[in-house]
Amino acid sequence: MENGELKTNIIKDKTFELSLKIIKVYKYLNEKKEFVLSKQLLRSGTSIGANVVEALDGISKKDFRNKMSIALKEARETKYWPDLLIASDYLPKQKTEQVLALLEEVTKILVRIVKNAN
Repeated sequence: MENGELKTNIIKDKTFELSLKIIKVYKYLNEKKEFVLSKQLLRSGTSIGANVVEALDGISKKDFRNKMSIALKEARETKYWPDLLIASDYLPKQKTEQVLALLEEVTKILVRIVKNAN
């Protein structure tokens, strides 16, 4: 660190950005009176970043690996919800393009992290 600057962490930053985008989709869906599936998307989508933060503060390598594995599972679950919402006509595809692109990027990073942690 130079001059007190905090070191950035790509996966932490990307999952935070993803959470913000998911919250926007959640708000849109609530405006359209869709409450159940949107809540599932919100829960799984925001838990990715929460698990990454927990992993980074983990007490052991095993703890780190376990939390990152959970984050990866949540990312894979999160992919399901927009697909279902689009297929059921609750959500226009263009509303999720940025979310899905970022989610794919986050998933690829998490796969690499989990593989390297083993």
